[in-house]
Amino acid sequence: MKKSLSILLYSFFILILINSCAKNSEVQDNPVEPETRIIDFSGYEWVVRTSDETKQGPGPNLFSDSEENVWVDDQGRLHLKVVQDGGNWYCSGVTLRKTFGYKKYVVYVASDVEALDDNVVAGIFTYKNDEEEIDIEFSKWSKSNNENSQFAVQPSHLTGNKTRFDLNLNTDLSTHFFDWKADKIEFGSYQGHTLTPESKDVINTWTYTGSNIPPENEERFKINLWLFRGSAPSHNKSAEMIIDRIEIL
Repeated sequence: MKKSLSILLYSFFILILINSCAKNSEVQDNPVEPETRIIDFSGYEWVVRTSDETKQGPGPNLFSDSEENVWVDDQGRLHLKVVQDGGNWYCSGVTLRKTFGYKKYVVYVASDVEALDDNVVAGIFTYKNDEEEIDIEFSKWSKSNNENSQFAVQPSHLTGNKTRFDLNLNTDLSTHFFDWKADKIEFGSYQGHTLTPESKDVINTWTYTGSNIPPENEERFKINLWLFRGSAPSHNKSAEMIIDRIEIL
């Protein structure tokens, strides 16, 4: 009797073990896909940022991956918006899935970023952490008499790590780039969509050779539209930036 009971318990144990292994195999063969929205823009895959319902930096702000905040239109242009929904303001951002390191990053903007609300910030940048970051930003930083654009290398509060200027755009079209190298970073902003502008169409250029040039270190190229210090747009209206295309050269 005892021997039969032992055999029965052993068989039961083996059955449980087989079922457990089968379940583990199913999990490995069918991994859960992350609930992250991916879009295709300008020949690259981008992760659309979401903060769910938790405010995050910069700002802090709420970020939404909804199609009302981020989408690519029929012309292949990227739209980023700051919109109000349910009494909250939601910002937007996208991140390249792949790192490219030392390259020339060119963004062809197709909207009048000078017309952005004083509390809105539009950013074009590479980011690893708060001290390994290269920025082109359009904002008055909540001060109506401020210049509306800047080139910066973080930490930007250090002397020589930032230069500010006004765009004075002739049309909605403008070209902006930074050429990131190990020993220097060259920045430029031009009227229109071109990398070979006439002298009258050069808005601003700047070369940074300081000690805070980020190393190649799994950084990502990003574009975002957000609210400075989380403050609502001063005119309580949504904001938008349109990007025609990007080039990584």
